[in-house]
Amino acid sequence: MKKMVYIILLNWNNEEDTLECIKSLEKITYSDCKIIVVDNGSEEKSIQKIRKEFPKLSIIQNESNLGFAGGNNIGIKYAFANAADYVLLLNNDTTVKKDFLTKLVETGESEQKIGLLGSKIFFYSEQNRIWSAGGKINWLKNKGTHIGLDQIDKGQYDKTKEVDYLTGCCLLIKREVIERIGTLEEDYFLYYEDTDFSLRAQNAGYKCIYVPESKIYHKISRSTNPGSDSYIYYHVRNGLVMAKRSGSALTKLALYPYCLILFCKQIIKIIFIPKKRPWAWAVLSGLNDFIFEKMGKARPDIGIRA
Repeated sequence: MKKMVYIILLNWNNEEDTLECIKSLEKITYSDCKIIVVDNGSEEKSIQKIRKEFPKLSIIQNESNLGFAGGNNIGIKYAFANAADYVLLLNNDTTVKKDFLTKLVETGESEQKIGLLGSKIFFYSEQNRIWSAGGKINWLKNKGTHIGLDQIDKGQYDKTKEVDYLTGCCLLIKREVIERIGTLEEDYFLYYEDTDFSLRAQNAGYKCIYVPESKIYHKISRSTNPGSDSYIYYHVRNGLVMAKRSGSALTKLALYPYCLILFCKQIIKIIFIPKKRPWAWAVLSGLNDFIFEKMGKARPDIGIRA
């Protein structure tokens, strides 16, 4: 018997990407699936465009931007209420190969302990260049990195394997995993909620599996610009939070000395390297909010721009 998959697309004022993603999904070979668009407080015209193109599509409208985790959790709850066996979190700025979901589900059904699955992800603009072949955590820097990032695909990552974490850009989750460990942690707001979820799943005995036969293409951070102060802030704060929650005893012991070193480096940049001051202030803002346990969406008073 085939498994019912609910595909959750999170939209926030980028309906053109969402529409292209839906059109790509209409061509896939896996038939037992339904698409849900969860809108995170977009302007009304964004929703109107999607409804015009796909009048029968299920759309859930949030009154405000609940972040990546909050928006997807709304979709997950809807999927569970409608007998989903799997949920697929899929960035709306992606397009997919026709068999991508078939390959993921086939692998998921091959072993009970496989709980999370992810695709080989390519750059949309250069479709033989890898963006992610699974994730690896660098505990020295408290950050997740994409395996194979920016490499030309020559088959070097063509083996199905267990990885440290899987990106929420394309994340297939078995129902039983969510029933056991809960949904995404919403206090991250943006970034690292997928890494956190992967670690929680593994701690519960499930495997995170990278499936290279499943392929998609990603336009890369359409909602938040890499290198922006917002991007830096969330990566610094949330990477530290992830380490505090899920790191080893040694990682946790080294965490606050690491923060002190990071703080000193930013002060040096602010004093002596003017061109790096915006970056340094964003790092300090993330560091400050980690120390004082201020989570959720960045506060406007610290100057973080989306």
